[in-house]
Amino acid sequence: MALIQKDTIQLLQDIRDNNNRPWFAGQKDRYDIARQNMKDFLADLVAEMKKIDEIEKHKLFRIYRDVRFSKDKTPYNSHWSMSMGRAKPYLRGGYYLKLNPEGAYIACGFWNPASSDMSLIRSNIDIDDKAFRKAINNKKLKSVWGEMVGQQVKSAPRGYDKSHPSIDLLRYKQFTFSKEYTVKEMYQKDFMTEVVKSYKAIRPFFNHMSDILGHNLNGEPLY
Repeated sequence: MALIQKDTIQLLQDIRDNNNRPWFAGQKDRYDIARQNMKDFLADLVAEMKKIDEIEKHKLFRIYRDVRFSKDKTPYNSHWSMSMGRAKPYLRGGYYLKLNPEGAYIACGFWNPASSDMSLIRSNIDIDDKAFRKAINNKKLKSVWGEMVGQQVKSAPRGYDKSHPSIDLLRYKQFTFSKEYTVKEMYQKDFMTEVVKSYKAIRPFFNHMSDILGHNLNGEPLY
C-alpha cells in the first residue's frame, strides 16, 4: 500500500510560506510527484475500502483554491484532501480524509442530506429515537469516533417544538464523525490500515441510516 511521503507534506508547508503563483510555478516537478503520491494513496485506500464497503465514487480534491467568493485570495490549498462515496441509492453516506503539516483528519457520515432525506431522518427520530441513539452509542463506534458532530439549527427545525424530547437529535443538519492522527502516525506503514479500521467502526451508524433512507415511514422499501 502507498505510504505518505514526507516531501508530499513538506510541499504543503512550503505552500503556506510561499502561497503565490510565481513561486508555485517553479515547483511543478515537486507538485507532480506529490500529487501522484496522493493519487496512489487514494487508489490503494479505495481498494482496501471496497473489502469492507461498497464504494461508488472517489475524488482527490484540487490543490487550487476557488477564490471567487472568498476574502482569502491565496491561490493554493495547504492541505491534500480526498473523499469516497458509498453506493447510492441503497447505502448513502461518505468518507473524507485530509492531510496537512499538523497530521491527518478523517471524517465520515452525512454532510448535506437532501431535504427529502432530512425529512425521513427527522421523522424516524420523531417517531422513535431509540434505534438512532443505539447506533451512535455503539460501544466500538464511540471508542473510535466519540460523539456525533455536525451543524445544528439554533432552536428547533420547522415543524418541531423546541421542547420535543428528542430535540437534541432533531437539531442536527449534518450527521458526521471525525478524528485526528498525529504526524508520526500519518507516516507509519500501517496508517492506511488504521484509517480503514476506523472507517469500519462506523458501520452500525451507516447501517441504521441506510435502513432509514431505504424505507418510507410505513417500513416499505423505497428502492
